[in-house]
Amino acid sequence: MNILVVGNGGREHALAWKLSQSSRADRVFVAPGNAGTAQDAENVDIPATDVKRLLDFAKQNEIGLTVVGPEAALAAGLVDAFQHTGLRAFGPSKAASELETSKVFCKNLLRHADVATADYRVFRDARAATVYLKERDDMPVVVKADGLAAGKGVIVCDNRDQALDAIERIAIRKEFGEAGNQIVIEERLHGQEASVLAITDGHTIIAMPACQDHKRAHDGDTGPNTGGMGAYCPTPLVNEQMLEYVEERILVPTVHQLKRSRRPFRGILYAGLMITNQGVKVLEYNVRFGDPECQPLLMRLKTDLVDLLEATVDGRLDEIAPPEWDPRPAVCVVMASEGYPGSYDRGQPVRGLDDAAKVPDVKVFHAGTKLKDGQVLTDGGRVFGVTALGTSISAAKLQAYTAVKCIRFSGGWCRKDISDKALG
Repeated sequence: MNILVVGNGGREHALAWKLSQSSRADRVFVAPGNAGTAQDAENVDIPATDVKRLLDFAKQNEIGLTVVGPEAALAAGLVDAFQHTGLRAFGPSKAASELETSKVFCKNLLRHADVATADYRVFRDARAATVYLKERDDMPVVVKADGLAAGKGVIVCDNRDQALDAIERIAIRKEFGEAGNQIVIEERLHGQEASVLAITDGHTIIAMPACQDHKRAHDGDTGPNTGGMGAYCPTPLVNEQMLEYVEERILVPTVHQLKRSRRPFRGILYAGLMITNQGVKVLEYNVRFGDPECQPLLMRLKTDLVDLLEATVDGRLDEIAPPEWDPRPAVCVVMASEGYPGSYDRGQPVRGLDDAAKVPDVKVFHAGTKLKDGQVLTDGGRVFGVTALGTSISAAKLQAYTAVKCIRFSGGWCRKDISDKALG
């Protein structure tokens, strides 16, 4: 069958790469794609949120399965539009996607589902939020913009002054646009973070091996939040017993509550978790493959991804064998543009990709690149997700950073400590 992947990041490159390995895949298209997807699939110059043009393309090219990568396309109702015309699309509906697109909806749903999460308050204006902060003890909080903000609308604050500044950024200066129309202020949880991604057709839930993302920009988890500077899988932080707990006490109640809310969920349910002294608590939900978690997960997946996604769309996940995983761990290191997660330049020439590709058990996933006259240029904040398998986490880390050293572009940088938490 012909397959269409929607999006242009590292996640979409990983999806296109894995889907193209299937014996059932005839042609794999990526819209709009990047310089890396142009090598592993066929790029189509259509934006990820242009629902009408994507629909027309799918009809004209007999697309048998469309896989939606980014949250913005899900929020635009892409899956709904495809299903309405009888085309198969992998991902949740616009209504179910609100689990990610609205922090307020997510927190309220967790409360109704009796799923452990941080205590919180919701505010519609800066004044009320400011009064609330000034009337309570000065303590660490997290201030969140309600809507989508490309992974940057969550501000972790050590004290009241930082929290007041966060409110000003979100609600007054409108740094995140309409996403800041509502604000969530919640208690700051302490512990280690982990990500558990599950695939579900609304009835059957299959949890994948747990990953650990690295959200902060700099080594030692310092600096501002980013879209993710690297990830590894599996993480020893989540053992089999804890994974069972996450399934039973977090994932299942969430899927049931969505069904009760008349928003049945099909697709990837991504639980961002904090492992605290009081147990596992949900920080947030995403409703698609994480980026960069997708890259190490798909490096390890041995099952045909087409079979897995198709069974989800058709509501028959219970009929297929559980996914098989390579026993070797995988580490993904993100290489970023100078200035990220703030402003950065585009169009820097990239060298050394051929040398990086020669490093054993490594795949360089393109996240923010474009082709111009045959030359790969930078075209985003996160440029590459250099991903490696190894006999151990430290061996995978060594392979990934060996490949990173091959790749050169002006101002390029990365964290040097991806996966070190697993070794500590």
